[in-house]
Formats: sequence, C-alpha cells, structure tokens
Amino acid sequence: MSVLDNFESWKDFLGDRLHQAQSQGISQEAISDLAYDIGNYLSNHVDAKNDKEAVIKELWNAGDKEEQHAIANMMVKLVQNEGTDR
Repeated sequence: MSVLDNFESWKDFLGDRLHQAQSQGISQEAISDLAYDIGNYLSNHVDAKNDKEAVIKELWNAGDKEEQHAIANMMVKLVQNEGTDR
C-alpha cells in the first residue's frame, strides 16, 4: 500500500518530511515555498483520486497565487504535528 492511498499515512509521510527539513535547518520560508511548488505541480500534473484530493485541487485552482500560498501554508500547519515519530 502506498502512502498516497490513505490520508492519515499521507499526513504522517508529510509530517516526517517536514520534521526532517526543520531538523536540517531549512527555513520556514523555504518550506513554505516548497509546499507551494509541490501544490502547483500536483494541481497541474496529478489527477484527484478521491473527494479530499478533488476539493483541495478545486480550491487550489480557484485561488490566485496569494491564496495558493495560503493553502500551501495550511497544509504545512496541518502536518506539523503529524509523523511516525509523534
């Protein structure tokens, strides 16, 4: 089973990557920019596989760049307390 198949596993995966980036001294601004880049890539190149992904994708596509940055920042906040080491 892929981490993409289960939303809780996906959040744990993202949380682990976030904690890893923070422990390596990557700035919050760089993390935010990367989250935006990933969101933009997913929106443009990945089809939604379930209702949750479809809602996020539609919100992303409806927003302007500032709103998309806000969504990316919310995703970072969503997973900051997630991960397999929590």
